[in-house]
Amino acid sequence: MVNTTRVYTWYCCMVAATCMILYGYDASVFNAAQGSTNWLEWFDLDPETDANLIGLVNTVYTIGAIVAGWFIGGPVADRFGRRIGMASGCILTIIATFLQAFAPWHNLGCFIGGRAIIGIGQGMALTAGPVYINEVSPASIRGHIMTFWQLNYSVGSFIAYWIAYACNLHKERLGHWDWRMVVIFQMLAPTVICILLPFQPESPRWWIKRHNNVEEARKALTKIRETEQEVEEELQGIREAVEFEKEVVSSSYLALFKDASVRKRLYLAFVLNIGQQLSGQGTLNSYSSAIYKQIWPSTNTITLINALNATCGILFTLNAMWTADRFGRRWLLLVGAVGMAVCMLIVPVIGLTTPDVPGLNGEGTAKEPAVGIGIVVMLFLFIFFYKPSWGATVWIWTAEVFSLNVRAQAVGMCSQMQNVANTIFQQFFPLFLNKTGLKCLFFFMGVNVLLAVFVFFLIPETKQVPLEEIDTLFGGQSHTEKGGHLLHAHDPKGADVQHSEGPRELKDV
Repeated sequence: MVNTTRVYTWYCCMVAATCMILYGYDASVFNAAQGSTNWLEWFDLDPETDANLIGLVNTVYTIGAIVAGWFIGGPVADRFGRRIGMASGCILTIIATFLQAFAPWHNLGCFIGGRAIIGIGQGMALTAGPVYINEVSPASIRGHIMTFWQLNYSVGSFIAYWIAYACNLHKERLGHWDWRMVVIFQMLAPTVICILLPFQPESPRWWIKRHNNVEEARKALTKIRETEQEVEEELQGIREAVEFEKEVVSSSYLALFKDASVRKRLYLAFVLNIGQQLSGQGTLNSYSSAIYKQIWPSTNTITLINALNATCGILFTLNAMWTADRFGRRWLLLVGAVGMAVCMLIVPVIGLTTPDVPGLNGEGTAKEPAVGIGIVVMLFLFIFFYKPSWGATVWIWTAEVFSLNVRAQAVGMCSQMQNVANTIFQQFFPLFLNKTGLKCLFFFMGVNVLLAVFVFFLIPETKQVPLEEIDTLFGGQSHTEKGGHLLHAHDPKGADVQHSEGPRELKDV
């Protein structure tokens, strides 16, 4: 029989996971917009002479996201709550969508301003969302639930690419609405989130950390846990951990640098998040169309391939749902890195060992369609390995390894290292691609081999470990054990607890 409490917990987490649709949609929406001749005409842009200006439109988004992730998202989520953090980001995204969609004729500044605001909004939402999910989901299914965080990135890309494909088919009739339609649908997901958030509980861990409000935390836990004893035991663990962090570590973000255990986690998470983008996925998102264009001259064909890629991304991400909590995070990261390395070896080998043929109408050169299909298949296989591992699992691991006192700030900083890596690397990748061609993919092969070695030697397994006990995996002290001494409380799992007696009373601090 389906447990209604567990279903409600999944529902709360799925609303928070919808924040990732914002990121997935935006990763595709600007590519679709700048591919429209109507968009270029509206803002009086020439791709050849205004390349730097067009690049600036995308760069301001990443700058906004980095600023929000490092300096705004964590403090807002910690001071006002995880729900307010998500809602604030969504509201900014809605406002920015209107600024972009209805920017005046030849007023690129308005469009750029919208891009910057969307970056800030998404930086806030992407900080609070995974923190909320990890703090309300039971440890036994945390990996299952966080899979949907990465899945919704693919859902966002799926929606954006299929809307772009449909608009491209009817661009003659739509006129300037061909790019506006793609842009304006960006406010769909944040609107749904803003409507649903008020009807679900705030994180019980936030209630205790921010307000020391045990009763509100208990009410929240009662809605998302199945038994009263489960509520009381988890509540006790949270209180012990928070007390330890206040008295022994630090209740401020200084713990990020004062606590050697937290510093270690921060640096490891930095590498994982940078590695996620340098694995090749971030670059392929931006430049796969350039590869396809050498084989298929039709824009419709290329947009269709991108849409199919996004569709497969949804299916491939689901693999993490049954593997993350069964085989563990390390296993997924290792298998994913090795699989991606093999793909990044085969793709350039195919391209470099097959002859070129005359392109369309005898202009330039291209590959045989069969070769092109082989390259596309390998790039799809790359996504098969990437999505459940370095796509989903990096988010799972990052969001669950930090202690409560620094969790929101640390997750915001680590997640935005993805944008830092992307912004820096993609500045010189076009030149790298022009000078080396498909040989540049050997770089990604090497990076993935190094990532596999990094995970094997340095990343501990966090599968099904309670959030308050994860510190011990990194050389830190058990926050619940030490906090229990500070609270003068007994361990609820100890021999003195008899299930027949029911949940024991918690002593007041």
